[in-house]
Amino acid sequence: MSLEWEQTVIDAHDPAALGRWWREALDWVVVDDDPRWYEIRPALDRRPGLIFVPVSDAKTGKNRVHLDLRPDDRDAEVGRLIALGATRVDIGQGEPYWVVLADPEGNEFCVLSSRRA
Repeated sequence: MSLEWEQTVIDAHDPAALGRWWREALDWVVVDDDPRWYEIRPALDRRPGLIFVPVSDAKTGKNRVHLDLRPDDRDAEVGRLIALGATRVDIGQGEPYWVVLADPEGNEFCVLSSRRA
């Protein structure tokens, strides 16, 4: 038996707008922009991807699952993501080596320090 991670599903009020934001943030490609969902991946032939689906209810509380991103330069990447529309979030994390941000719909994600060799 084989099992492959296909994608992560993200609920959104505006799937296309949020999907476009994440596409820009990650520099990924659009796989499907069907009116019912919006899917992006690192490349057309690479998985896993992110698929954004419509929901009408508002996000409440901290995410139960979130993305951790590891850039070459954490501070520069945090600045770039904020310029794209992310916001800093305090979820009680203290002063760790990562920065917690939220996308335009309030979904938290972390930007980690660069990996040491």
